[in-house]
Amino acid sequence: MHRHKLICNELLESYLTLNTAMDTSPYAIVADNLTRKFGDFVAVDHISFRIRKGEIFGLLGPNGAGKSTTIRMLCGLLTPTEGTAYVGGYDIRTQAEQVKHIIGYMSQRFSLYEQLTVQENMTFFGRAYRIPQKRLHTRIEEVLHLLDLHPLAHRITATLAAGWKQRVALACAILHEPEIVFLDEPTAGVDPVARRQFWDLIHSLAEAGTTICVTTHYLDEAEYCEHLVLIYQGRVIAYDSPTHLKKQLPAILLEVTTPTPLQVIKWLQRQPEIIEASLFGTRIHVGVSARDKEEAIRKVRSMLQRRGFTIKHIRPVLPSLEDVFIYLIEHQRISSDS
Repeated sequence: MHRHKLICNELLESYLTLNTAMDTSPYAIVADNLTRKFGDFVAVDHISFRIRKGEIFGLLGPNGAGKSTTIRMLCGLLTPTEGTAYVGGYDIRTQAEQVKHIIGYMSQRFSLYEQLTVQENMTFFGRAYRIPQKRLHTRIEEVLHLLDLHPLAHRITATLAAGWKQRVALACAILHEPEIVFLDEPTAGVDPVARRQFWDLIHSLAEAGTTICVTTHYLDEAEYCEHLVLIYQGRVIAYDSPTHLKKQLPAILLEVTTPTPLQVIKWLQRQPEIIEASLFGTRIHVGVSARDKEEAIRKVRSMLQRRGFTIKHIRPVLPSLEDVFIYLIEHQRISSDS
């Protein structure tokens, strides 16, 4: 018997105990010890998580963390080396074809036919999904209106700006009304306004009952997700809602403004009593263990003044996902080195 059948984590055990039929489960996706190796390289290393039906779920991590490889396994495009997952009730190992029929997939790279018009692209993909001709015409009209693409229906796709191309890609991914949509870095290379508009569309899909699994390395975008898996070097280093993740920073966070931020942060990062220090523009975020904010301010101010650094301002701030992610990555590196 395979190792992944013998070593089931509590997540999957409780899931299978409470749900004898996958279609009665509240979860659209359950991943258990999902692993993918390429030769000796481990791209995804025994990751487990579950995604509720109708939620927006994020796979967050730096480039090369294993996010896209995870998505490709969940879409049935890549066979796991170890572990398994159920997508819409189907086993990605043994029922990959069934998985492909119930999902929509928008790849990281724009993969439509740029020489075709928007509507021609949608027609092509609709036929590939085997949508009946009468339904296809109606569905194209619905999606054009949903994504505000109707004025561009007869435009050659190559002439569109990056944000509109992403909308066309999303249109083709949801044309066949999939239960689950995978979006792999959907806003990469898109301007901030178009990114926000795209996320408004994602939320409207989720409100209609579609499950969304999205990969991103934009930490501000991760705030839009209901739950997140933080992946680093192929491993899950955190798994929770954005709100709860921000509570994982075991420190009081201060923002320090100084005329010499580069020198200050290099020095702070070498101090054992500093839990986390990172640069935000010209300001420094410093995490320090203390009983309260006043003690934290006194401690950091005293450290910097004794060293001879000039402090313009120092104040407590709320942790961001970036603060937490930087802390978790540094903690992971220290654990790996020890």
